[in-house]
Amino acid sequence: MKPTLLILAAGMGSRFGGLKQIEPVGPNGEAIIDYTIYDAIRAGFGKVVFIIRESFADAFREKFDAKLKGKIDAEYVYQELDNLPEGFALPKGREKPWGTAHAILVAKDAVKEPFCALNADDFYGKEAYQVMADFLTTSTNEMEYSMVAYHLKNTLSDFGSVSRGVCSVNDNKNLLKIVETTKIVKKNGGVVSIEEDGSEQTLTGNENVSMNMWGFKPSIFRTLESKFVDFLKTEMLKPKSEMYIPSVVFEMIDEKLANVKVLEADSPWFGVTYKEDKPQVVNKLRKLIDAGEYPEKLWS
Repeated sequence: MKPTLLILAAGMGSRFGGLKQIEPVGPNGEAIIDYTIYDAIRAGFGKVVFIIRESFADAFREKFDAKLKGKIDAEYVYQELDNLPEGFALPKGREKPWGTAHAILVAKDAVKEPFCALNADDFYGKEAYQVMADFLTTSTNEMEYSMVAYHLKNTLSDFGSVSRGVCSVNDNKNLLKIVETTKIVKKNGGVVSIEEDGSEQTLTGNENVSMNMWGFKPSIFRTLESKFVDFLKTEMLKPKSEMYIPSVVFEMIDEKLANVKVLEADSPWFGVTYKEDKPQVVNKLRKLIDAGEYPEKLWS
């Protein structure tokens, strides 16, 4: 059974100022998602499911339907604010999506096979898709999940600080915990974390960090359903509350409901958070194309 690629693309891109999920960055108008799907196809994925808002549907179909036809099956699932369990109603004034865990949950009827869930606006690199596909096609334990880790030094920005989830793993490469480290910067040729009191902690740059590329089995949906109900009971009336997939995964590890295998990929990672990031992404893709990693025209 070929695994499925689940692309989380329902965010509004408020810091970016537009629909950054389909912002052109390749030489022929390709978005980062184009490279994501291209890498997934050559790694052996059989279907892509887009998690979007219904208001994005026309733009996404125009961008992807024709070029993907005959190459990979594609489906669209809508993450809407009122997509809630029975017995719950949308609070008045709520504008913010319910978070990445809810985004994955709304795909439960479209995904019946092992799947990889990831961000729409991050470039993960072809090696990441290969190690993920290998895991999803060989792991037989329904409660064994995975996460692709990147070396911290490969995920830093030249334009300021970044927030990264630094991973701890055991000798069996199972995830123990992720520590959210909120202000990491390049400094004097090295890497430091600036603490809340202003002090600095030196990092090696080789630490494994999570960039939200997860491998799941369909068993995750049962847990997401029950935990989303619990979340709504306590957090529903807070206008900015969100349920994030890493939080659910950590709870499952603590409750002995799942193991998470940490997969390493020596891939470049880069993403578009701000408009100012776009030229750098364009340049990095140009170098990969010139090196023969991708064709000039991705879908020709």
